[in-house]
Amino acid sequence: MPQNWTSLLALGLPLLHFALAASVTVHVLMTKRNPGSSVAWIGLAWLSPVIGSLLYALLGVNRVRRRARSLHEPGNPLRQPPPIGGDRSDHLAPLEFAGRRITQRCVAEGNDIRILVNGDAAYPQMLAAIDASSTSVVLSSYIFRADRAGNAFIRSLIAANQRGVEVRVLIDGYGAGYLWSRTYYELRRARVPVARFLHSAMPWRMPFLNLRSHRKILIVDGSLAFTGGLNIGAENLVSTHPRYPVLDTHFRVAGPVVSQLCGAFAELWTFTTGEALLGSTWCPLLQRAGDSIARAVTSGPDQDLEKIEFLVLSAVACAQFSIQIMTPYFLPDDRIITALSLAAIRGVTIDIVLPESSNHPSVDWSTRAHIEPLLIAGCRVWTHSLPFDHSKLLTVDSTWCFIGSANWDMRSFRLNFEINLEAYHSALVEQVSAIIRANQKTRLTLQDLERRSWPVRLRDSAARLMLPYL
Repeated sequence: MPQNWTSLLALGLPLLHFALAASVTVHVLMTKRNPGSSVAWIGLAWLSPVIGSLLYALLGVNRVRRRARSLHEPGNPLRQPPPIGGDRSDHLAPLEFAGRRITQRCVAEGNDIRILVNGDAAYPQMLAAIDASSTSVVLSSYIFRADRAGNAFIRSLIAANQRGVEVRVLIDGYGAGYLWSRTYYELRRARVPVARFLHSAMPWRMPFLNLRSHRKILIVDGSLAFTGGLNIGAENLVSTHPRYPVLDTHFRVAGPVVSQLCGAFAELWTFTTGEALLGSTWCPLLQRAGDSIARAVTSGPDQDLEKIEFLVLSAVACAQFSIQIMTPYFLPDDRIITALSLAAIRGVTIDIVLPESSNHPSVDWSTRAHIEPLLIAGCRVWTHSLPFDHSKLLTVDSTWCFIGSANWDMRSFRLNFEINLEAYHSALVEQVSAIIRANQKTRLTLQDLERRSWPVRLRDSAARLMLPYL
């Protein structure tokens, strides 16, 4: 290389590093709220020349909030006011009020919510609803495999589209296969309107690395919905004895709250494709269908940032007697750990049910290094053996439950687009509680944590450093 080029590189690279690191520092200081995250990104930018700044550009910049802001403007037709109701007078009245403030949605009365266990119970009802549809079908899923389970959905969606039903399918650009999604291409080949959420091969449009649509929603004719934790894949057909079975809990929902689920799907569809789903085809006027009071709670790295986490914190603060939690992944931030610890200290019985081994070993290692403060405070932590259970359930005081797609980790609370339902209905809550109690198999104690060998403790603590991204 000529001497002058060597001199230019020797001078130019430090200047480039300084300019990039300074730009990252300014952007972090102006946009990030978490001090720990801010210090980490600034340190990475300065200590890893050029590479640190590029990593921040790919993983640290929230492009989604800018793109989504127009969907949340007051005049947007997707933000229509929901049915009003549910003024409470018991000790959970502050929770209902907080939910209204957090979500900007009122609770909807008169809903029917039924539990469907595993794909064995849920898939037949979901497919039957699609086959009986007359006006519209919308489906959103994080994982949608083209296998024994998924192919049945693909056929039903294609058939519905061919007989004139308005069909829209949204699958995550990462979870449903980034490099190749057979489901996407089969639906597209059959001219079914389908989109991949935040999917792009362009380096400057790579938010898919960190931001995912984790929502699971099926809505038929705008009046019957299915939501919860269930993806679409053969592993959920437990009765067929797949090699790696996945248990899960899903919910069939009818009544006015379905309109809120419709709105949640419509926002992400518009965000992804630019097409607005308006009118009675997608969201008809719905009548009372049952006795549950419910509300949809959406969360994502846009204007809905941290809303599910805030509602969880509100529920924990309002609890007087009991809190039951069941989740496949448990890595919440210190705010939730502190709130649960304080609730246990004031006498609330807290049971947390986790898998003994999940499908992500690094998450299990991190969890063991993360839960000690809860055990010290008096929370009871239980594990259940295989098969892996993917259910996400929460109950408070036998009166309120929180169900849906969100795990108890920072990815679900901060990075993913999630959707949950909160419901006030003692009969439903008791059914959810029974599922949680049935999985309280082995109690994890402080002594169990202390018996871990030094290398295992070191491994677990190191894994915990990746908490924001696990």
